[in-house]
Amino acid sequence: MNASPADQRRLLDIADLDARIGQAERTRAQPPQAARVKELLAQRQTYNQQLAQLLGARDDARTELARIEADVAVVQARSDRDAQRLTTSANAKEAQGLEHEIASLGKRRSALEDAELEVMEKLERADAEVAAQEALIAETNAEGSRLSDEAKAVVAEATARLDEAARDRAAIVGELPAELVAMYDRIAARSAVGAALLRRGTCEGCRMVLSGTDRQAIRDTPADTVVTCPECGCILERTEESGL
Repeated sequence: MNASPADQRRLLDIADLDARIGQAERTRAQPPQAARVKELLAQRQTYNQQLAQLLGARDDARTELARIEADVAVVQARSDRDAQRLTTSANAKEAQGLEHEIASLGKRRSALEDAELEVMEKLERADAEVAAQEALIAETNAEGSRLSDEAKAVVAEATARLDEAARDRAAIVGELPAELVAMYDRIAARSAVGAALLRRGTCEGCRMVLSGTDRQAIRDTPADTVVTCPECGCILERTEESGL
């Protein structure tokens, strides 16, 4: 295919814009914050599961404490009743029985109060563990929210770059021969790089050094003839730095 050297060099501008478009598309699809946000989502799920267990343990402690407090109330009420009966009893045997029962109830109440203290301490620890876990979740949510906002800004910026590059590309394409652009597009779709400089005998598309035979063949090719890299197939742009 023949094309003026000037038109061929414009392909380098298209290649540069295509690289920018590709980078912007990758950034839109996977902003830098995405991996960390994914980690945070997994962490939050784990933290929420742990919180559910801690809340369950705290509820159990509260239930146990309520049961003990109810038992203490029952024992206290019975002890108060016996004490009241004792003050009005005229029967020595009955009084002795009441005194014995009051003493037993006192021991029972003391044991219940000891158990109550233990459960209250357990509940205090459970409250602290729940609070710490909730703080951890809040911290995770805050980081996730911040990174999500940053990701949205990055995506918006990448979209703006993509739109600008696409407009610039369309403008250049409109000024070039359709056959030349079609050839470039076919090569770019196949090898990712549609055109590159030949600099000091090296293709900057694939970074391969051309053999002496290949360089000689390119040297003998007219400037208005489109040549391609024998290694990667991209269109080679010849300049004074090509080393021919």
